[in-house]
Amino acid sequence: MLVDTHAHLDMSEFEADLPRVIQRAEEAGVSTIMTVGTDPASCRRTLEITEAFPNIFAIVGVHPHNAAEVGERDLDSLKALAHHEKVKAWGEIGLDFYRNLSPSAIQNERFRQQITIAKELKLPVIIHSRSAAQETITTLQEERAWEVGGVIHCFSGDAKTATRYLEIGFVISIPGVITFKKAQGLREVVKRLPPEGIILETDAPFLAPEPHRGKRNEPAYVRFTAEAVAETRGQDISEVAAITTKNARRVFNLDKR
Repeated sequence: MLVDTHAHLDMSEFEADLPRVIQRAEEAGVSTIMTVGTDPASCRRTLEITEAFPNIFAIVGVHPHNAAEVGERDLDSLKALAHHEKVKAWGEIGLDFYRNLSPSAIQNERFRQQITIAKELKLPVIIHSRSAAQETITTLQEERAWEVGGVIHCFSGDAKTATRYLEIGFVISIPGVITFKKAQGLREVVKRLPPEGIILETDAPFLAPEPHRGKRNEPAYVRFTAEAVAETRGQDISEVAAITTKNARRVFNLDKR
């Protein structure tokens, strides 16, 4: 059994056929899906989805792209929402200095505010970091984010960066990018990760793995990522499924209901 630790099932790409998408995931051996909000409206829709499907859980928070769109009142409403029993983490939060869709100063302010909220709620944090690895690590250290730990979502850095994250209490989430021919750097990182430091994700509807690259991604395709990780690490897919599922259940406290 597999866990897709990061999907965006509230997005319009799934509006027409969400029940079938979830059925295909179950048929592919995906036992659990974590669906992630990006702003207050998205988070409310995310929670509605989790209420309709027993094996789907919610992650709520404000994406760095949306940092400039929300204020204190929005964060307060999300904090209230996060008390729902199916909310298992806060995110995805962080810094994106590649697209810079929100000013960097506002991104950083919202990032720190949300780490504080997550610590109050005792929820792990799901981290988005693009072209901002050092700034992200510094913020996580200064805000004592290791107190709740969490996930480095859709990791794309080098082995040294991965080690830094592991040292401060985070696990590394591997997306379908590992199946791409040019992803040798990511494969080298995956070879070196300790078993307890790795989980899997799709980031659906984005980043579909081979052989579906360029099409809509969906949770069922996390199996292709698991197969690529297994091949990279010289393991059987059953071993990869077992350890990554164990890690996901630990990080998200899925056995505490």
